[in-house]
Amino acid sequence: MRLCMFSPKGHDLERGWPGRIEGDRVIQLAAQTLQSFFTGGGQAREHAEYPLADVDLRPPVLHPPAVRDFMAFEQHVANARKLTGREVPEEWYEIPVFYFSNPARIFGPEDEVPYPEGSEALDYELEVAAVIGAEGRVGGFTVMNDWSARDLQAQEMRVGLGPAKGKDFATSLGPVVVTPDELDGSEGEMVARVNGEERSRGNLRDMYHRWDAILAQSARNTVLRPGDVIGSGTVGTGCILEHGDRRWLQPGDLVELEVEGIGVLRNRVGPKP
Repeated sequence: MRLCMFSPKGHDLERGWPGRIEGDRVIQLAAQTLQSFFTGGGQAREHAEYPLADVDLRPPVLHPPAVRDFMAFEQHVANARKLTGREVPEEWYEIPVFYFSNPARIFGPEDEVPYPEGSEALDYELEVAAVIGAEGRVGGFTVMNDWSARDLQAQEMRVGLGPAKGKDFATSLGPVVVTPDELDGSEGEMVARVNGEERSRGNLRDMYHRWDAILAQSARNTVLRPGDVIGSGTVGTGCILEHGDRRWLQPGDLVELEVEGIGVLRNRVGPKP
């Protein structure tokens, strides 16, 4: 099942309504959010139908209870650490690790993402995210862009904490959530384009830490709630940092992240403040 939050064109609903996409139609579901839809067992009455062309897709989860982002791809970790002459630490292979991002700065498909103040090194990150449904299980998968201000990130992490301000200005999610009966998160081609130019390519099958381990670590000593977002981390070659060419994003750039079986998450970079 392909689920979304949507707003009929002209209504400009910030959160939108839950819907089920079927072909070129969106069928409104009788739930307040996708979180409540999942909590209700993935069942809800159906309301009006809209042509897909007549709606705007909103973030599938606008205010998630928590956003955890992992580092599940060995190639990404190795590429990033090689730039500073470091190897992948042994501990990385022992447990999946994550950082908490900011649930107050979620953007959806086609949203303009503000350029972070104080940065000159804006980067995209090509990821997949699991959205938690009922009883701590995966409700579905979506595309995730973990936008990063690399200069801010590098500065704060030299102190020994972070990432924080280098990350918490924006996370994009969308365009839809695909339920595990259609997409189990085990594989899928992943591509990033900037202004139509392919810049990154990888596959979900290359995750070293798999979703079961990621979910177990996320839930360890705590409780996962419906709507929690859990990122896979960046696929190998899935960000500008890894390439080392410093072709950082500029205002007006169009960033498209495509994941096979989910779709294209498209955002344009806003002007510098």
